[in-house]
Amino acid sequence: MTEQRPVVLVVDDERDHADGIVEALGRLPVKGMAVYTGEDAIEVLRHRRVDVVVTDLKLVGKADGLTVLREARRNSEFTEVILITAYGTIDNCKDAIRQGAFDYLVKPLDIDQLRTLVEQASRKAAAAYARHAQEDRDQDAFIFEGIQGNSAAIQGVLEIVRRVAPTNISVLIEGPSGTGKELMARSIHANSLRRAQPFRPVNCAGLTETLLESELFGHVKGAFTGANTDRKGLFEIADKGTLFLDEIGDMPLTMQAKLLRVIEDGLVIPVGSNKPTRVDVRIISATNHSLTRLIEENRFREDLYFRIKGVNITLPPVRERPEDISLLAEHFLAEAAAETGSNVRGITDAAMQILSAHDWPGNIRQLKNTIRTMVVMCDRDKLDVRDIPPDILQRRQLTGTSAAPSNLAGVSLNELEKKAIIDTLAKTQGNREQAAKILGIGERTLYRKIKEYDL
Repeated sequence: MTEQRPVVLVVDDERDHADGIVEALGRLPVKGMAVYTGEDAIEVLRHRRVDVVVTDLKLVGKADGLTVLREARRNSEFTEVILITAYGTIDNCKDAIRQGAFDYLVKPLDIDQLRTLVEQASRKAAAAYARHAQEDRDQDAFIFEGIQGNSAAIQGVLEIVRRVAPTNISVLIEGPSGTGKELMARSIHANSLRRAQPFRPVNCAGLTETLLESELFGHVKGAFTGANTDRKGLFEIADKGTLFLDEIGDMPLTMQAKLLRVIEDGLVIPVGSNKPTRVDVRIISATNHSLTRLIEENRFREDLYFRIKGVNITLPPVRERPEDISLLAEHFLAEAAAETGSNVRGITDAAMQILSAHDWPGNIRQLKNTIRTMVVMCDRDKLDVRDIPPDILQRRQLTGTSAAPSNLAGVSLNELEKKAIIDTLAKTQGNREQAAKILGIGERTLYRKIKEYDL
């Protein structure tokens, strides 16, 4: 697995200065991102891990650099803060160091000194996070790697997992395709007392009945054509661990009867053998079907259903947790950037607005693949509307999705102008020349507006 780069948050109300610092840090193995108010910095700190904050001491608005420092320390004791100050306020920075700041720099900045401090601070933060993670593992802390979301729906699911993971009870995970059922199963295993033992997944819909029986129970040499040697099945391989039966609703009825017998007796008989082997395996199953409906249709055994449904977890589709889309998108962006070595650092508000409004019929899998494709194709430091695949933009137009307010009273002209530009860029699939013609302005004016509104 590729190691995630430390995140450095730059805070300065002078946009060019903030962006320049992020650009200067591009030589380092860090992920830089810029915000332009203390309030925005606090919002970022509350919702994601940040290793190092580089902030101007004086910021326009209610939250200055010291406020950002306090919020950073409040949200994570491992986040390091570097302050930037004018010569006349050095005493304030010295006081800030006593409050927990890592160090300070005096304007005009020495870029080499800045890089050195950021490198030192990021190493210190990474080491602290690593020690904390190890302590958590030693204390049997819960690990939900890759599962992102602050919505009530996903937090409710995670609370169930916290309760059920340390037990040996069987778990049935239901939900549409692409919602992360295997990821959830792996999290249950990772937080169980069996985590040091094997986790073995098998797709019950991807194999013929004969192959599935051999895959699960094993076979002896000569049991069928092509069985040239003895082979252990996944039940034996996963002994003392966890077996994940994905798409169990597609398992043939005859195989369901054999599976039920193994679950009840704890004994596996390889294909072509009469010799049983005792196994101790926790069963986690998943399906995108309604098993109760399959039972009514005589396509799934009721007795097996009650055996695998010790605890039921239902994963919601992405369309039912839209508040999580921005967090998921940022997570997948960071993963893709680290994997591909891309310098993409974020997503513009205009692009995020469109992504958040999409219904994602393919759920998390589709969102992840979309963000990865966008990162690979993007040649700038932020994903923009033009990077969104045409099918998503076209679907948005067909469904009439729009974030425009139905009542314009009280909406500023700037907001209306910004919204018009966002919607027109979406309509033209990011083609600025066409957008400028539709809006009735020159291309240079459109470019200036895009920069002004940070689109």
